[in-house]
Amino acid sequence: MAPLLDIRGLTRRFGGVVAVKALDLTVGEGEFVSLIGPNGAGKTTTFNMISGLERLDGGEVRFAGRSIQGLTPEAIAALGLARTFQHGRVFANLSVEDNVLLGAHTRLRAVKPRLPVIGPLAELVLALVRPPAVKKEEQALKAEAREILNLFGERLTPRLDHPAYSLSYANRRRVEIARALALRPRLLLLDEPTAGMNPTETAEMQALIATLKGRGVTILLIEHKLDLVMQLSDRVYVLDDGVKIAEGPPEKVRNDPAVIEAYLGHREIGRAASSVEVVAS
Repeated sequence: MAPLLDIRGLTRRFGGVVAVKALDLTVGEGEFVSLIGPNGAGKTTTFNMISGLERLDGGEVRFAGRSIQGLTPEAIAALGLARTFQHGRVFANLSVEDNVLLGAHTRLRAVKPRLPVIGPLAELVLALVRPPAVKKEEQALKAEAREILNLFGERLTPRLDHPAYSLSYANRRRVEIARALALRPRLLLLDEPTAGMNPTETAEMQALIATLKGRGVTILLIEHKLDLVMQLSDRVYVLDDGVKIAEGPPEKVRNDPAVIEAYLGHREIGRAASSVEVVAS
């Protein structure tokens, strides 16, 4: 069976700097794969190319059996690829619930069969009139958004109507993940979901990600906390200076001399490598 995400020869240059060089990477349906490496290794650049935010200077990205090169981020999202960002992005003046509902924008169907091309005037009329089909869809999406928010328990459900700017940093990160889940993604890209979190918040986020994995969500993760990576990943890829230096099951990667050197700067193989924290690119 072909992988859900299939990257071949992925390359990105910024002037004379090669940020990612000839990267091959695959993620199978239902798999949990992590992408790790030192600061500046090219991990977030890789995510940006997959999700359509950065152009490719070489190689190909195939998702669900088709090439997605040249597609806009919106078109890629509509295919079922959702992501979060290294520096959390929420709509500050919208409520928690509305932030999550925005994640379902590619799934709206009520008006599309009748109005395949919708101009600004038609959008305004639909917003004012709100036909029964639109109301029904809105109610269903709100119920789904609240179900997603329930995954985060008391962290978000009591704050359903709160504006996102009023949330703590950790809760804004949670809202971003909830919004990505509202897309019903076939592939979820998580870029440093525990960045800036304390140990308690990190443990809660790890439990949430483990729940998503248990539900069969296909995940590609960038993370600097290696304990989390090693416990959850089916496979791990390691980048250093834009080049893949290792791949395989967590235990194999943990003990790879090239990986330990990339993290520690010398060839010391041992348990210390498991606790190294790497600042993501």
